[in-house]
This record gives sequence, structure tokens and C-alpha cells, in this order.
Amino acid sequence: MVPGPCPGCSTEIEYLYQTEDIPYFSGILIISARCTHCGYRFVDTQLLKNTEPSRWELQISSPDDLNIRVVRSMNGIISIPEFGVHIDPGPACEGFVSNVEGVLNRIDAVIASVAGWTEDPKEVENAGHLRERIAQVKAGRLSVTLRIDDPTGNSAILGEKARIFPITAVECESWDDDSPGNQIS
Repeated sequence: MVPGPCPGCSTEIEYLYQTEDIPYFSGILIISARCTHCGYRFVDTQLLKNTEPSRWELQISSPDDLNIRVVRSMNGIISIPEFGVHIDPGPACEGFVSNVEGVLNRIDAVIASVAGWTEDPKEVENAGHLRERIAQVKAGRLSVTLRIDDPTGNSAILGEKARIFPITAVECESWDDDSPGNQIS
């Protein structure tokens, strides 16, 4: 443990640095801290090998795929294009080590939470449909792509079916192909 100031309130807190070896992959460093005074929390993961910006993709097509290990750093962008799910890291983003099922469960929990906040019946209905589709993926009845883009290269999907691609340029998914700003002359 290493003492240091809390970024939230400047109270002295302990930062825990722990290494773990993930079979068939490499070692990772898990960094965590918690302030009992203001509630600040911090968790991140970093690979212990030299890494480059990368995109990891996995086609989830069977219940066996739910067991594939996922390492997401606090810089990793998670998406499931078929669902329109795109999770950007924010200031409170935490890294984690989980599996595909855990990622799907996290997404499902957020959708359930958001559905509980809204009074718009259409949004509640859409959330219900998306949650049903997540259940279909978990049952092996629907195939989707799990994608993690990480400019630091500290995220990974650790399974034989997973594919990795280098990130060489920044993509802007919000542009449509016909917009004048997206045309290069």
C-alpha cells in the first residue's frame, strides 16, 4: 500500500497495488483506493507488458462464450454494435476483470436502472426489449459482437475466438457518410 491524498477531499488514503497472473495471457496490475471520508473510489487495471492501442472483438454465439475472460481498463470503450450499446469511460470509470457474462450483466443492470428512472412508457418498453435480447444472448439464441477499444492497450478479451486489431486512427461514429465534414477532397 502506498499513502497519498484523496483527489476528492485531500484526506490521506491508501492506494493498493496488486499484481495478478491471468492464465494464458499475462500479468496485470490492479490499482485501487477508497476514501472513507468522502466516498471516493478508484479501480484500474493495467497490463504488465508493453501494449499498443487496440480493438478487441468477440463474436458471442454460444453459452460457452459467456465464460471468456474480459479485462477492461478505465480507458476501455465497450460496445455491442447490434444493440447500439456504446459505453465511453467517464471520470468515475473503473477498470475490472470479469467474463463476458459479467459484462452483459453490468449492461443489463444499467438498463434496468435507467428504465426505473424514466416515466416515458416508450423508453421503458425499449429497455425491456433490450433486456430480453441480452437474455437471448446469454441463452445462446442470439449472436452479437462484444468490442473493446482501448487507446492505452490495457484492455483485452482473453479467448481463442477473440480477435485483436491495432487502432491506427480515430474513428468518429457519429458522422454519417454524406455529411460535408466527413468528405476528404
